Amino acid sequence: MEWVETSRFERFGMLQVSRVAASIQPSATLAAAARAKQLQASGVRIRDFSLGEPDFPTPEHICEAARQAMVAGKTRYTQASGTPELRAAVASHYRATYGLAVTPDQVLISNGAKHSLHNALSASLNPGDEVIIPTPYWVSYSDLVAMTGAVPVLVPTTMEDGFRLNPQALRAAITPRTKLLLLNAPSNPTGAVYSRAQLEALAKVVLKADLSVISDEIYEQLMFDGREPVCFATLHPDLPARTLTVSGVSKTYAMTGWRIGWTVGPASLIKAMGNVQSQQTSNPCSISQAAAVAAITGDQQCVEMMRNTFQQRRDLVCRLLNAIPGITCPIPDGAFYAFFNITGLFGKTVAGKLITNSVSFCDGALETAHVCLVPGSAFGAEGFARLSFATSPEEIEAGVAQLAEWLRQG
Repeated sequence: MEWVETSRFERFGMLQVSRVAASIQPSATLAAAARAKQLQASGVRIRDFSLGEPDFPTPEHICEAARQAMVAGKTRYTQASGTPELRAAVASHYRATYGLAVTPDQVLISNGAKHSLHNALSASLNPGDEVIIPTPYWVSYSDLVAMTGAVPVLVPTTMEDGFRLNPQALRAAITPRTKLLLLNAPSNPTGAVYSRAQLEALAKVVLKADLSVISDEIYEQLMFDGREPVCFATLHPDLPARTLTVSGVSKTYAMTGWRIGWTVGPASLIKAMGNVQSQQTSNPCSISQAAAVAAITGDQQCVEMMRNTFQQRRDLVCRLLNAIPGITCPIPDGAFYAFFNITGLFGKTVAGKLITNSVSFCDGALETAHVCLVPGSAFGAEGFARLSFATSPEEIEAGVAQLAEWLRQG
């Protein structure tokens, strides 16, 4: 047998990483959690505030529905777009909660809200389209947009404005190539919530500019101080035809590992997204879908209990962080993240390490204070850090105390 020379083999035969894949960075939150686990494996006790994952167990009635589904033999393929029961339950939820006229054929069930976002972007964008994303933004948004060949257009918001996009900034970012606004409220990482009036002002710009909207409402039930969720698609009669609403069970029902999310939108686009999903993954887990039906249609007292607990933790962590010199922590309106300003620490040397940006701050916090945070630069907001308070008060108190003690060493 005659072998080709190595140089030719390397040039023509070796698998190579595509330009798209090479341009995608790993999730900063998952990377931070992985680094914390590496240190923990070496025997270091890490206070890990990196992941946005409720620490509550999945409520028992939801787990029981999963057990019953397994016993009943519901362990086979379902429709690629989700079971009729779950799609009907989601449609009923939007009709009852928001007064949004939704039928089951306007619902696509996917493997978590991130998968829903990927489907929505893949089915609605063409290369060169522009997507407006207010910053700070969830770490995956820009990469998910870029993977379609579209262009993320990042529009900064400020802490002084409550990290909310205003109509003037939205209008200024629109070009002839703008296709979508990607809106997230309550926000990850800031916890920002828009009032109905603020959303209506954005909706006017959207309608006048003939834009479409992907509204990521995954934290919709985790709002504090008596705030009520507002579904963007309900703000004007013309919005349902141009809005894709994304949500799921992960945050509301402590079901992160069950991997069930959904998209609600125009039937024609939902069908196209379903076609994409049928080729990608086929159906979401059949057992998880049965559990999600129980979550949506069952007793909601568990949601209120978790929301109240998160609000108490919010109050605790903000009080503790604001007591540390050089740190300013605005009070989040929803979700379970403290997104705090650390620019007052820039230029300070702590335990022999100079803090110059959010990465150096978080590196020092992990290496010396043994506290795992996510740098604001990962969210498009240098000068900040994110702490997830989806953990116990004892863990919060210990972690912030370690952070404060580290910073006193400067």
